[in-house]
Amino acid sequence: MAYSDYQTPQNQSMWIAKRLPGLFLYARIILVVLTASRRCRKNTYTLDKRIDSSSSILKTLERIGADVFVENMSAFIKLKTPCVFVANHMSALEAFILPCFVMPYRRVTFVVKKSLTRYPFLKHAINSLDPIVVDRTNPRKDLRTVLDQGVACLKQNISVLIFPQTTRSLHFDPAQFNTLGIKLARKSRLPIVPIALKTDAWGIGRLLKDFGKIDPSKAVRMAFGDPIHVTGNGKREHQEILSFIGEKLQSWG
Repeated sequence: MAYSDYQTPQNQSMWIAKRLPGLFLYARIILVVLTASRRCRKNTYTLDKRIDSSSSILKTLERIGADVFVENMSAFIKLKTPCVFVANHMSALEAFILPCFVMPYRRVTFVVKKSLTRYPFLKHAINSLDPIVVDRTNPRKDLRTVLDQGVACLKQNISVLIFPQTTRSLHFDPAQFNTLGIKLARKSRLPIVPIALKTDAWGIGRLLKDFGKIDPSKAVRMAFGDPIHVTGNGKREHQEILSFIGEKLQSWG
């Protein structure tokens, strides 16, 4: 296994946690969010603490029996510049465990919808990242916000992570994957790094979308694509990203 890959070590699961996976994972997330909220209000939620929070959720995920595989982190580790990350969006799990893989190597913020910045308790951790906030009611306004604030972040050596899909989905629909990331990378003249994500171990809830069934029998997989430099109108690069994500998801089943 390459140094830039990750795979859940053997014998990480706990019997009782495997019996009650949803209870254990949600309890850990609630504890992490409450702790992060308290530290944010005290202005003590440092980068190290943020990485520890994410690592804690990763370890709990492994204790309930889920295997986690991450490929090709060297795609961004070796970059000498900030970058624009673009990823498909399958579940809420991604926001909780991506930081422990990305943040040790790169400062990063997220493009988020406005409602998340008002979410009880969670809003403190989100707002402490100085996210780029869009309301998804005015595409033209959202584009201007992402371009203006995104370029400003990148100039400060802060990478930007975008989920271009309009909503979370267990199925990847290229038609719902917009070109915000391409446009930001082109304007900033910086590389774009695609991320393929398979996180359906955390299902989408029927009544509350954010709280679905936890199924640890489904492996959690992430793969970083090699950096792409946008030239021209970006159509070729956009298709390259769609192909990378689609082919990874297909290979993972």
